[in-house]
Amino acid sequence: MPRALREVVFVDGVRTPFGKAGPKGIYAETRADDLVVRCIRELIRRNPKIPPDRIDEVAIAATTQIGDQGLTIGRTAALLAGLPRTVPGYAIDRMCAGAMTAVTTTASGIAFGAYDVAVAGGVEHMGHHPMGEGVDPNPRFLSEKLVDPSALVMGQTAENLHDRYPHLTKERADAFAAASQAKYAKAAANGQIGQDLVTMATRSTTAGYGLATADEPPRPETTTEGLSTLKTPFRPHGRITAGNAAGLNDGATACLIAAEDVARELDVPAAMRLVGYSFVGVEPEVMGIGPIPATEKVLRQTGLSIEDVGAFELNEAFAVQVLAFLDHFGIADDDERVNPWGGAIAVGHPLASSGVRLMTQLARQFAERPDVRYGLTAMCIGIGMGGSVIWENPVYDVSPGERS
Repeated sequence: MPRALREVVFVDGVRTPFGKAGPKGIYAETRADDLVVRCIRELIRRNPKIPPDRIDEVAIAATTQIGDQGLTIGRTAALLAGLPRTVPGYAIDRMCAGAMTAVTTTASGIAFGAYDVAVAGGVEHMGHHPMGEGVDPNPRFLSEKLVDPSALVMGQTAENLHDRYPHLTKERADAFAAASQAKYAKAAANGQIGQDLVTMATRSTTAGYGLATADEPPRPETTTEGLSTLKTPFRPHGRITAGNAAGLNDGATACLIAAEDVARELDVPAAMRLVGYSFVGVEPEVMGIGPIPATEKVLRQTGLSIEDVGAFELNEAFAVQVLAFLDHFGIADDDERVNPWGGAIAVGHPLASSGVRLMTQLARQFAERPDVRYGLTAMCIGIGMGGSVIWENPVYDVSPGERS
């Protein structure tokens, strides 16, 4: 018999404050799995109407699945968080889009009827596990010229994107980066960032124990003039700098996804309704263009147009990558719909965790903006991919003809 698919909703999302990777970062002596465990525990605390035994799956992403973020981290994190032993879990990897994929994969299971409620998220401790640690790329990638050598270095792929689109100048990238820092600082001052955060205990051999309560990477004093003087580590006289790209960071995210009818049964408000999603492959050498075809595909699938989208949360792996997306869809660099609370250039990008950060921020914006019906979360993905997810605002309340 044909089965009806169920609507899927995003219930709630949280994250740790993001830290700077390295020996001086706030999480230098904190375990990666403890970061995501803290997020899961906070989700359960914030949502008491969802009994822990109603959670059917825990999907946690990590790009470097070794050490303290290995060992099937979805299952181990579920056990460490105190969920019933009957709750299964698994690890997932789609590089930067790990948490995004954790959400779409569990959401598909919910729509199919395999699950009612799931936890999805991601963690990356780039201080403990630098990107690519332990990786052994097959030599055929280069010997058979399957990819250009630059495809394996994300900063070089961003330089390639500047090459392909010369109108995306370093000056534009620096201006976008400075604006990201300013928007984040304003949102933090307005209390719009803190609502997502869970405090995280930290320890240091020299400084003792502490409590992480705020993001470590932002630089609110950033100016375009200051950015113009930074070194270009990926190419002499290049355009990618530490100022117009996301940093190396540590952090974790987690969210609750549920069937809409189950959320209603449990009297749990939905923050967003899933409309559609798409992942695509692109040339690895210019992986930053990935969100463009991914968004075009999901718009076709859902019958929507880019004009229907009233809020964008685009991952700022590199400023040039976001600018390429905006130019393609005819959106101004300073469009108020785009990353209104700043993005990864300011707050950081702990690889596999970032997709849920985008979703959580979009959900908070939906609550503030009942005039916006559809929102989009999108990101580029290493080795040449892109992901895009469209969400609907459940509190949308505008008369026909006034839709954002």
